Amino acid sequence: MTANERRASGALASIYALRMLGLFLVLPVFTLAAADYRGGDDARLIGLAMGIYGLTQAALQWPMGLASDRFGRKRVIVFGMLVFATGSVMAALADSVWGLVIGRAFQGAGAVSAAVTALLADHTREQVRTKAMALVGISIGATFSLALVLGPWLGARIGLAGLFWLIAVLALLGIAVLTWLVPQAPATHEDGPDHAVPSAASQALQRPPVAGTAGALWRLQAGVFILHAMQMAMWSAVPLLLVEAGLAATAHWQLYLPTIAASVVCFGAVFSLERRGRVQWALLLGVALLVVSQLALAAVSHAGISAGLSTLVMLGVLLFLFFCGFNALEALQPSLVSRLARTQSRGSAMGAYSTLQSLGLFTGGFAGGLLMTQWGAAGVFAVNGLLGAVWLGLLLSQRRWATPSAQQG
Repeated sequence: MTANERRASGALASIYALRMLGLFLVLPVFTLAAADYRGGDDARLIGLAMGIYGLTQAALQWPMGLASDRFGRKRVIVFGMLVFATGSVMAALADSVWGLVIGRAFQGAGAVSAAVTALLADHTREQVRTKAMALVGISIGATFSLALVLGPWLGARIGLAGLFWLIAVLALLGIAVLTWLVPQAPATHEDGPDHAVPSAASQALQRPPVAGTAGALWRLQAGVFILHAMQMAMWSAVPLLLVEAGLAATAHWQLYLPTIAASVVCFGAVFSLERRGRVQWALLLGVALLVVSQLALAAVSHAGISAGLSTLVMLGVLLFLFFCGFNALEALQPSLVSRLARTQSRGSAMGAYSTLQSLGLFTGGFAGGLLMTQWGAAGVFAVNGLLGAVWLGLLLSQRRWATPSAQQG
């Protein structure tokens, strides 16, 4: 990468990370804290408040991408981040779960992922764009891990409302990064409607993926939906389990921190397989870790949680397995999508990927609340395990994972 490409990639990945941090910071504390709001006795409503972000984001992802073609990337990103900040303020001022639902819906309406991805394409050459896309994926996984550690610690000090105020500040910081750190686009990729690389929405009408890779692409896109549905549903139950095991909500970070740090070992193992051309094995390993963790958590929840150090150690081991799979897949999958798609339709593939990611967030949040109401934590984890098993079957049924670089162009 050139200096400008490194600078642009780092700055845009940080914008993505700041925005995702705003989503993930509340995740480990939302279920417990929302119970103190009016309407907080309804797990289904809390699940809706958690997931509605993903629904509005999915609905507006492509329209915002089209707008970035018409009005310029930076203008649309600034507008989206301001909408996101406004939603954060609305959630901070809410005194009921319905107020949280409205605030979270506005947060999701600031859907800038497609515009950020297109701006990243504007600033990078074809031969290094995969590295830039992978950097964004890695930033999301790292942000998720950081948020799970910081969320409970900050929540104990400033509360859920304080977290939303902080998220609004992070959104404004993202605008500052965009304004001052993202360099001017090259002359052939100027930030405007006439010269910018078409956004994900625009490229949807261009040529389809190279023959033989379409199956791999839709499996990856289905995978990101399942991954984020599992993630959101899981955090409808995990904080409650830790409390039952005797760990106060203010101390949850003490369990998250060592398990996330230890998961770096698995992260390297998965990527070593990918670097050696064992793409399918890397994906299978990541998903298998998720399935094992979810089914084991279902069994533990069904048997009943007893307070004690041994229970906390067991939950920590199972969360470690989850983080191993999640963080590796979060970084690996978008890189594979960008490599498998035809050059002219890469934006379309990434746009579909981002949209399904958002739909997964909504589905997981809402379904998690429903499952907690009907079947409790064991039901949440069992359904997650079933989804993971379906994902494994999809991966096993795909034979071709090679990057079709020789056929692209």
